[in-house]
Amino acid sequence: MWSVMRAAGGLMLVMTMMTGVAYPLTVTGVAQAVFPWQAGGSLLERDGVPVGSTLIGQAFSQPGYFHGRPSLAGTGYDAASSGASNLAPSSAALMATLDQRAAALRQENPEAPHDVPVDLVTASASGLDPHISPAAALWQVNRVARARGASPEAVRALVMAHVEGRALGFLGEPVVNVLRLNQALDQMQPR
Repeated sequence: MWSVMRAAGGLMLVMTMMTGVAYPLTVTGVAQAVFPWQAGGSLLERDGVPVGSTLIGQAFSQPGYFHGRPSLAGTGYDAASSGASNLAPSSAALMATLDQRAAALRQENPEAPHDVPVDLVTASASGLDPHISPAAALWQVNRVARARGASPEAVRALVMAHVEGRALGFLGEPVVNVLRLNQALDQMQPR
Protein backbone atom coordinates (compact mmCIF):
# COMPACT_ATOMS: atom_id res chain seq x y z
CA MET A 1 0.00 0.00 0.00
CA TRP A 2 2.77 2.44 0.90
CA SER A 3 4.59 1.74 -2.34
CA VAL A 4 1.44 2.68 -4.30
CA MET A 5 1.05 5.88 -2.23
CA ARG A 6 4.72 6.76 -2.78
CA ALA A 7 4.39 6.17 -6.53
CA ALA A 8 1.18 8.24 -6.70
CA GLY A 9 2.77 11.06 -4.68
CA GLY A 10 5.87 11.01 -6.88
CA LEU A 11 3.77 11.09 -10.04
CA MET A 12 1.72 13.98 -8.66
CA LEU A 13 4.91 15.93 -7.86
CA VAL A 14 6.40 15.29 -11.32
CA MET A 15 3.15 16.24 -13.10
CA THR A 16 2.76 19.37 -10.94
CA MET A 17 6.29 20.47 -11.84
CA MET A 18 5.72 19.76 -15.54
CA THR A 19 2.24 21.23 -15.95
CA GLY A 20 2.28 23.83 -13.18
CA VAL A 21 5.82 25.19 -13.48
CA ALA A 22 7.77 24.07 -16.56
CA TYR A 23 4.97 24.43 -19.13
CA PRO A 24 3.78 27.92 -18.01
CA LEU A 25 7.36 29.19 -17.84
CA THR A 26 8.09 27.82 -21.32
CA VAL A 27 4.94 29.33 -22.84
CA THR A 28 5.60 32.68 -21.13
CA GLY A 29 9.22 32.69 -22.30
CA VAL A 30 8.30 31.87 -25.90
CA ALA A 31 5.54 34.50 -25.88
CA GLN A 32 7.91 37.16 -24.52
CA ALA A 33 10.54 36.26 -27.12
CA VAL A 34 8.28 35.92 -30.17
CA PHE A 35 5.43 38.36 -29.35
CA PRO A 36 6.82 40.81 -26.75
CA TRP A 37 4.26 43.61 -27.36
CA GLN A 38 1.26 41.28 -27.16
CA ALA A 39 2.65 39.36 -24.17
CA GLY A 40 3.15 42.69 -22.39
CA GLY A 41 -0.54 43.53 -22.64
CA SER A 42 -0.62 45.41 -25.98
CA LEU A 43 -0.27 48.71 -24.13
CA LEU A 44 -0.47 52.03 -25.97
CA GLU A 45 1.51 54.93 -24.58
CA ARG A 46 1.38 58.70 -24.82
CA ASP A 47 4.56 60.54 -23.89
CA GLY A 48 5.95 57.32 -22.38
CA VAL A 49 2.94 56.81 -20.10
CA PRO A 50 0.57 53.86 -20.69
CA VAL A 51 -2.92 55.10 -21.59
CA GLY A 52 -4.59 51.75 -22.17
CA SER A 53 -4.54 48.40 -23.86
CA THR A 54 -5.73 47.68 -27.37
CA LEU A 55 -7.33 44.54 -25.92
CA ILE A 56 -9.61 46.13 -23.29
CA GLY A 57 -12.16 48.86 -23.96
CA GLN A 58 -12.32 52.13 -22.07
CA ALA A 59 -15.14 54.49 -21.20
CA PHE A 60 -14.90 57.56 -23.41
CA SER A 61 -17.77 59.92 -22.64
CA GLN A 62 -16.54 63.33 -23.79
CA PRO A 63 -18.18 64.63 -26.98
CA GLY A 64 -14.81 65.05 -28.72
CA TYR A 65 -14.04 61.34 -28.56
CA PHE A 66 -15.53 58.28 -30.18
CA HIS A 67 -17.47 56.14 -27.73
CA GLY A 68 -17.15 52.37 -27.55
CA ARG A 69 -19.63 49.69 -26.67
CA PRO A 70 -21.38 49.83 -23.31
CA SER A 71 -19.79 47.67 -20.63
CA LEU A 72 -21.48 45.65 -17.93
CA ALA A 73 -18.17 44.52 -16.43
CA GLY A 74 -18.19 45.88 -12.89
CA THR A 75 -18.45 49.66 -12.98
CA GLY A 76 -17.45 49.54 -16.64
CA TYR A 77 -14.55 47.83 -18.40
CA ASP A 78 -13.43 46.16 -15.17
CA ALA A 79 -11.44 43.09 -16.23
CA ALA A 80 -11.86 41.57 -12.76
CA SER A 81 -15.66 41.61 -13.21
CA SER A 82 -15.91 40.61 -16.84
CA GLY A 83 -19.29 39.35 -17.89
CA ALA A 84 -22.60 40.05 -19.55
CA SER A 85 -26.05 40.77 -18.17
CA ASN A 86 -27.36 37.33 -19.20
CA LEU A 87 -30.73 38.89 -20.06
CA ALA A 88 -32.62 37.09 -22.81
CA PRO A 89 -33.39 38.94 -26.05
CA SER A 90 -37.06 38.74 -25.04
CA SER A 91 -36.40 40.44 -21.68
CA ALA A 92 -38.43 43.61 -21.06
CA ALA A 93 -35.61 44.95 -18.86
CA LEU A 94 -33.10 44.50 -21.68
CA MET A 95 -35.38 46.20 -24.22
CA ALA A 96 -35.94 49.14 -21.86
CA THR A 97 -32.18 49.50 -21.33
CA LEU A 98 -31.50 49.40 -25.07
CA ASP A 99 -34.22 52.01 -25.69
CA GLN A 100 -32.71 54.29 -23.02
CA ARG A 101 -29.21 53.94 -24.48
CA ALA A 102 -30.48 54.62 -28.01
CA ALA A 103 -32.41 57.72 -26.87
CA ALA A 104 -29.33 59.08 -25.07
CA LEU A 105 -27.17 58.47 -28.15
CA ARG A 106 -29.69 60.18 -30.45
CA GLN A 107 -29.76 63.20 -28.12
CA GLU A 108 -25.96 63.34 -28.01
CA ASN A 109 -25.67 62.85 -31.80
CA PRO A 110 -28.55 64.92 -33.27
CA GLU A 111 -27.02 65.04 -36.78
CA ALA A 112 -26.56 61.26 -36.95
CA PRO A 113 -28.98 59.00 -38.82
CA HIS A 114 -31.97 57.92 -36.73
CA ASP A 115 -31.03 54.22 -36.58
CA VAL A 116 -28.37 53.70 -33.92
CA PRO A 117 -25.86 50.93 -34.77
CA VAL A 118 -26.56 47.93 -32.56
CA ASP A 119 -23.03 47.74 -31.14
CA LEU A 120 -23.41 51.20 -29.58
CA VAL A 121 -26.34 50.05 -27.43
CA THR A 122 -25.42 46.42 -26.66
CA ALA A 123 -22.58 45.26 -24.46
CA SER A 124 -20.31 42.46 -25.59
CA ALA A 125 -20.34 39.13 -23.76
CA SER A 126 -17.21 40.03 -21.82
CA GLY A 127 -18.05 43.71 -21.37
CA LEU A 128 -14.46 44.49 -22.37
CA ASP A 129 -14.64 44.72 -26.17
CA PRO A 130 -12.32 47.52 -27.41
CA HIS A 131 -13.79 47.53 -30.93
CA ILE A 132 -16.83 48.96 -32.65
CA SER A 133 -18.02 48.46 -36.20
CA PRO A 134 -17.01 50.99 -38.86
CA ALA A 135 -20.71 51.91 -39.10
CA ALA A 136 -20.78 52.74 -35.36
CA ALA A 137 -17.68 54.93 -35.70
CA LEU A 138 -19.02 56.71 -38.80
CA TRP A 139 -22.35 57.28 -37.00
CA GLN A 140 -20.47 59.43 -34.43
CA VAL A 141 -18.39 61.50 -36.89
CA ASN A 142 -20.52 64.66 -36.86
CA ARG A 143 -20.54 64.91 -33.05
CA VAL A 144 -16.79 64.40 -32.78
CA ALA A 145 -16.07 66.86 -35.60
CA ARG A 146 -18.37 69.50 -34.07
CA ALA A 147 -16.82 69.11 -30.59
CA ARG A 148 -13.31 69.44 -31.98
CA GLY A 149 -14.02 72.13 -34.54
CA ALA A 150 -12.78 69.80 -37.28
CA SER A 151 -14.29 69.03 -40.65
CA PRO A 152 -16.49 65.93 -40.76
CA GLU A 153 -14.63 64.83 -43.90
CA ALA A 154 -11.27 64.83 -42.07
CA VAL A 155 -12.72 62.87 -39.13
CA ARG A 156 -14.45 60.42 -41.49
CA ALA A 157 -11.14 59.87 -43.33
CA LEU A 158 -9.45 59.18 -39.98
CA VAL A 159 -12.09 56.57 -39.16
CA MET A 160 -11.64 54.86 -42.51
CA ALA A 161 -7.86 54.82 -42.03
CA HIS A 162 -8.37 52.92 -38.75
CA VAL A 163 -10.67 50.19 -40.02
CA GLU A 164 -9.06 46.82 -39.32
CA GLY A 165 -9.99 44.12 -41.83
CA ARG A 166 -11.09 40.59 -41.15
CA ALA A 167 -8.61 38.34 -39.34
CA LEU A 168 -6.71 36.22 -41.87
CA GLY A 169 -8.82 37.89 -44.55
CA PHE A 170 -11.99 35.91 -43.81
CA LEU A 171 -12.63 35.62 -40.05
CA GLY A 172 -14.96 38.05 -38.30
CA GLU A 173 -16.02 41.48 -39.46
CA PRO A 174 -14.07 44.70 -40.02
CA VAL A 175 -13.70 46.68 -36.77
CA VAL A 176 -12.29 49.93 -35.41
CA ASN A 177 -10.24 49.98 -32.20
CA VAL A 178 -11.70 52.92 -30.23
CA LEU A 179 -8.55 53.66 -28.20
CA ARG A 180 -6.33 53.75 -31.29
CA LEU A 181 -8.85 55.93 -33.14
CA ASN A 182 -9.10 58.39 -30.24
CA GLN A 183 -5.32 58.56 -29.95
CA ALA A 184 -5.06 59.32 -33.66
CA LEU A 185 -7.74 61.97 -33.21
CA ASP A 186 -5.63 63.63 -30.49
CA GLN A 187 -2.60 63.54 -32.78
CA MET A 188 -4.62 65.06 -35.61
CA GLN A 189 -6.13 67.76 -33.42
CA PRO A 190 -5.13 67.85 -29.74
CA ARG A 191 -7.83 68.60 -27.19
